[in-house]
Amino acid sequence: MFDRTTYFDEVRASLFGGHLTQGQVNGQEAILTRWETEPPSDDLRHLAYCLATTKHETANEMMPIEEYGKGSGQPYGKEDPETHQAYYGRGFCQLTWRDNYRRATIELELTGDDDLEWHANRALDPIIAAEVMFIGMMEGWFRTHDDGKPETLARYFNPERDDAYNARDIVNGDKTVIPSWSGGVSIGHLIAEYHRHFLAALQMAAVVVSEPDEVVVTITVDAPPNVTINIVRS
Repeated sequence: MFDRTTYFDEVRASLFGGHLTQGQVNGQEAILTRWETEPPSDDLRHLAYCLATTKHETANEMMPIEEYGKGSGQPYGKEDPETHQAYYGRGFCQLTWRDNYRRATIELELTGDDDLEWHANRALDPIIAAEVMFIGMMEGWFRTHDDGKPETLARYFNPERDDAYNARDIVNGDKTVIPSWSGGVSIGHLIAEYHRHFLAALQMAAVVVSEPDEVVVTITVDAPPNVTINIVRS
């Protein structure tokens, strides 16, 4: 569990210039709540890297968004003739391509109107977007390493390795690209710096929740003969 006051105070100052919009709060709240409800890992570096990826992929909005330009000029930006959907980037980590929308639907057991292959805009739902990001980055849905194995969070964050720069390969191979607005800093290093701040905030905000000790109550009842006593726990 994470103390929200501590967490948001820390990221507001270190990552968002002293101010958070309600949308930025809502998006991070969805991510934190999903992690607390069913954490896919016990390594906070994994969660921190998901948050750092979200900051970059949503252009600081921290909410599931559509790719700017909606895939214009890209093959995945064209409407599929069968589903009439365009599979450009959506969500926290910008899910693209029909095959990935189909895989997310199958892996997350989404049905009906939540089927992402046939209802692509459902990838903008914060809960679904968080599921896609966590499970996709944990299991390596998006890219394959040179060794033929999936690119996963555990490859870059484990007891022997702490590599937020190369972890960019999990979702995109652009870690060496230097955006025009970054002051000469590559995408890999930008996200690694975000990761450092998110991890610090999570570590400060982490609250250990322990299960209550078992309470044993002994009840002595002096009952008359032939009387049955039922004790009901409420």
